[in-house]
Amino acid sequence: MNITILGIESSCDDTSAAVIRDGIILSNVTASQAVHEQYGGVVPELASRAHQQNIIPVVDKALKDAGVAPEDLSAVAFTRGPGLMGSLLVGVSFAKGLALARNLKLVEVNHLQGHVSAHFIKRSADDDNQPRFPFLCLLVSGGNSQILLVKDYMDMEMIGQTIDDAAGEAFDKCAKVMGLGYPGGPLIDRLAKSGNPDAFRFAKPSIQGYDYSFSGLKTSFLYTLRDNLKLNPDFVEDNKEDLCASLQKTVIDILMQKLIKAAKDLKITEIALAGGVSANSGLRSAFEELHTRRGWRVFVPPFAFTTDNAAMIACAGYHKYLKGIFCDQTAAPFSKTTIK
Repeated sequence: MNITILGIESSCDDTSAAVIRDGIILSNVTASQAVHEQYGGVVPELASRAHQQNIIPVVDKALKDAGVAPEDLSAVAFTRGPGLMGSLLVGVSFAKGLALARNLKLVEVNHLQGHVSAHFIKRSADDDNQPRFPFLCLLVSGGNSQILLVKDYMDMEMIGQTIDDAAGEAFDKCAKVMGLGYPGGPLIDRLAKSGNPDAFRFAKPSIQGYDYSFSGLKTSFLYTLRDNLKLNPDFVEDNKEDLCASLQKTVIDILMQKLIKAAKDLKITEIALAGGVSANSGLRSAFEELHTRRGWRVFVPPFAFTTDNAAMIACAGYHKYLKGIFCDQTAAPFSKTTIK
């Protein structure tokens, strides 16, 4: 068919461009921004400026790596939201300009649906390692913790979500008070491998249905630090591996408990993981246990497709293209939304 999609992702602090042809990935290029590390979080103004610097060279490299010229493109898919408004504006504006200049179709993509679409990225024509509909997807990132019932490529229903902090936020905030740096998730994951996951016990929420809450866990963690620091000023340094291991175990237990409940209630045994926190080694191991202990089919994305990347946006755009779902030049970015 030769449907060639250029995907553009700029929702936060990664500038990414990818090319997919007939569902098969040809390239995926991402420029990250180290400038935010010294601030302990993403600074929106700095992020948008870095996107402006990175967008042209990143797109150019993605096209060259794919061996594709701009005139070979069928459409440009872009992240419309949610995300940081300034960052989104850079990607949306570039996509519109390129589409206008080359008379290309425009395809808007919801960033969260993009993460789910990472499971449909093909490496070759015979790559069929994909979840079957309907399946459940645990979407966990710095700002989202959701359980999605995925009925089709573009038909996703959110059946559970966090009512306060997301799992990624809990990791980042707890890492910050321990002085570990940013982003906190990978640092906690690394230290947890050397710690005792049963050394400390933190509060777990009691929330009805499939919704999540991590604010109580965060508060429990802070109280543990406060009470022990009074007795030992070096408490964090002396126990950081155990603290990280216990925190990570608690977060994973909270996530998996609701996911397993949803799977049992809905009688679904096709389970997928998506989002930035899906790179966490403990969470990935918990998913593998679903397969070994319960016999469920589980799908964990390659590390390259866990964080914000344009390959997932191009893939979502490809399936929208097949359905004839396009947008026009009036499409504006949005900062907040969710999958209904």
